[in-house]
Amino acid sequence: MDGGALIAEVLRKQGVRFLFTLCGGHISPILVGAKQAGIRVIDVRHEVNAVFAADAVARLTGVPGVVAVTAGPGLTNTITAVKNAQLAQSPVIILGGATATVLKGRGALQDIDQIALMRPHVKWAVSVSRVRELVPVLERAFAVALSDVPGPVFVECPVDLLYAPEIVKSWYSAKSRPDRAPSLQERALAAYLDIHTWRMFAGASSVRVGPARVVAPPHPPADEVRAAAKALQAAERPVIVIGSQAMALPGEARAIAGAVESLGVPVYLSGMARGLLGAKHRLQMRHARKAALKQADLVLLAGVPCDFRLDYGAHIGRKAVYVAANRSEEEMQRNRRPQIAAPGDAGRFLQALAQAARGLGAGPERGEWVAKLRAADDRRDAEIAEQGAAGAAAGAADAEPTVSPLDLFRRLEATLPNDSVLVADGGDFVATGSYILRPRGPLSWLDPGVFGTLGVGAGFALGAKLVRPDAETWILYGDGSVGYSLAEFDTFVRHKVPVIALVGNDASWAQIAREQVEILGDPIGTELRRTDYHTAAAGFGGVGLELRSPERIDAVLAEARATAKAGEPVLINAHLRRTDFRKGSISM
Repeated sequence: MDGGALIAEVLRKQGVRFLFTLCGGHISPILVGAKQAGIRVIDVRHEVNAVFAADAVARLTGVPGVVAVTAGPGLTNTITAVKNAQLAQSPVIILGGATATVLKGRGALQDIDQIALMRPHVKWAVSVSRVRELVPVLERAFAVALSDVPGPVFVECPVDLLYAPEIVKSWYSAKSRPDRAPSLQERALAAYLDIHTWRMFAGASSVRVGPARVVAPPHPPADEVRAAAKALQAAERPVIVIGSQAMALPGEARAIAGAVESLGVPVYLSGMARGLLGAKHRLQMRHARKAALKQADLVLLAGVPCDFRLDYGAHIGRKAVYVAANRSEEEMQRNRRPQIAAPGDAGRFLQALAQAARGLGAGPERGEWVAKLRAADDRRDAEIAEQGAAGAAAGAADAEPTVSPLDLFRRLEATLPNDSVLVADGGDFVATGSYILRPRGPLSWLDPGVFGTLGVGAGFALGAKLVRPDAETWILYGDGSVGYSLAEFDTFVRHKVPVIALVGNDASWAQIAREQVEILGDPIGTELRRTDYHTAAAGFGGVGLELRSPERIDAVLAEARATAKAGEPVLINAHLRRTDFRKGSISM
């Protein structure tokens, strides 16, 4: 077995089904080995999207997503996605090609200090120097990626560790000249290379690949669980906020949902937790979260830090009992200290809390509190429906008809199937959709997370559709964000991944322009064209549809669905009316 085959065998034993890549001479044996091991190799058009795809696979399955990229620029192209995975706490393994071990630091092609580059953005960065180290290092990489607070790991694999010994020896011996006797210096170099090669391959034949390690999640302390249960039993106006980190164990999503339902407490869901309770559960609130937190007498944050999304903790009333469950001690204590802090997996905490609460008996009657929050939610939904209808009428009356984003999302929401996945990649348009669209179940909404990265759309959708091939998978694009990954329609076509992309085209970076123009009086840098994105998608081999009229919304959505169901990726270019629906929404 060469080094590439050894790596592939580790991936297979770890349960990896997909390897995302963009080819390069430094990593070819890994790709070939993976294919021979039965792993599906998916090559993309930009390395950043390989990492985004692996990130999505990790979030949906709990098995680390794996990427192989070539040295130098192949690796530097991944940095944004790697940082996004780090901040989103996604377990991703990045296999980076590198120049041959004997050429490091000597000016070889694409040779840079990759460990120094990656170290700040991953949990562990390591370079392998011997073939026999590939297996134990990679097995440890999977364990590190999953343990404690999950995150990305980088493993550098020099090219001369990946090929068979005879090939590597032939590279080194090719430097000598057969037309004359070698000089003393050349003989010394040959001896050094022989020894170096022997050391690289020594012990490789005895390496054995073991089964996947079981990485136990950090369990919350029993004392804190009991304290939280008692505090919850005494609370009259409790609120739970659940974030992506609570979904770190995707296989337990249904159990977590059952636990939350049994607690009977109003809940707000964010990130990967959206859809946890289905589309329209009586306890799930979607609007007026700030007001609810201010009025609550107990707030439980499960896998959610007090960062900018909660105004650094200011959204929680000062008299409220603040309970936090988080795998990260640092996140749990950030900006505001909880009265009850439960370090450990937030999903396991919710399950343990529900069990402890059942043992304490019934708490106060909270029907009035739930009804109050439900009424606020319903009022906001009615306002949005009214604005959507007004926008639809105005768009139809325009000299050149346009579509109201509110009306468009309301029509999409009305027809989303139960098995659907929504990928959020954009600013104003996508955030508007988040007010209206209701993910149908657990693990059916993917957004970048706290880093707010534009460009995740194609990679996330690629990974999601591969994991859930029967799910109707939508990318919600702004016309700004679509520019980052539109070329991946070529990947969707080549690998037969029929996603649906919906582009909100208002010829603007609208979320930025709205405040910039009002405050600074200048739209510089925020103006785009009403580009024919549907034509570009068709040029890559997909299907492009254009939507300009409100009367055509239902028909175009239906055509897109039928096209994807027939196996072709499709993009809808929806020309939007500009709105002030999200005025004043820039986050700092």
